[in-house]
Amino acid sequence: MKLNKELPEYLLGKYQLIGTVTFTVLFAIVFLNIYIPYSQTAWLGLGNSTNFIKTLLFVGVSLIMLIASRMLMYQSKKFFKLTVLAYVLWCVGEDAAVAGAYTWITNTIENAILGTSEELFYKAYLYGSIALGVPYIISGMYLSLVDKNNTIKLMSYENVVTEETPVEGPLKKITLFDNSGSLKLSLNIESLYYIESDDNYIKVWYTNNKGELQQYMLRCRLKTVEESFKGSSLVRCNRKYIVNIDKVKVLRKESDAYVLDLDNEAIPSLPVTKTYTDIVLAHFTEQQPLLDPIED
Repeated sequence: MKLNKELPEYLLGKYQLIGTVTFTVLFAIVFLNIYIPYSQTAWLGLGNSTNFIKTLLFVGVSLIMLIASRMLMYQSKKFFKLTVLAYVLWCVGEDAAVAGAYTWITNTIENAILGTSEELFYKAYLYGSIALGVPYIISGMYLSLVDKNNTIKLMSYENVVTEETPVEGPLKKITLFDNSGSLKLSLNIESLYYIESDDNYIKVWYTNNKGELQQYMLRCRLKTVEESFKGSSLVRCNRKYIVNIDKVKVLRKESDAYVLDLDNEAIPSLPVTKTYTDIVLAHFTEQQPLLDPIED
């Protein structure tokens, strides 16, 4: 994986971050209980009441820092794209913060002569990189496998995008499954306007029989839908939206970016980012894009 590549969305989901922190804390507790008896510089322990309170203090401070860090990471995706390199450096910073907390507690509260501050920090950082790094790697691998499995599961259904030919003429239907493979929504593509990403969910915007704009939410990633419907009239126009290109009434350029106006006044204009400009424009001209878009 390239370090300058944007971090996959499945690592930044709310529930994924909560699960990662929970697994990391449990792993760290088990690791420390195995490591402490063989360490000459570790005072953590659950044996006596004094060490127990200090240990709880350290674990509590570390947990608060990790939760705050992951909350900040979750919010950061609203303002900038987090790359793989930035994520790695972020994790390194978390390890340094925990090591710093251990060093401070040792020097101020424990008041034990276990080495210089530099030695304490170095050892705390070294073992912290194991206590935090291993569960981070395991969590990342697990979430990657789950994401790939969900994508394969969704794409394995032959009628995800169907082109049936009833008596009235050609009619396209869109069938959507959630991450568990359960069929959640099936509708004529003529009724579908756009699909919106909302963390680990998507919002499907369509019109009912009365022409009223409706919304349906299901647990599924936008990237999965994009890959499943490749080649249809559903086109990714930015990291948040997939638009039914047949519903576009006006394509206009504002400043340095294009904007799509759909044929429903209740729907706001949808921006087209540079990453997907060639793909979108290809549907309005005979020219095909030269390159696939960089993964969003």
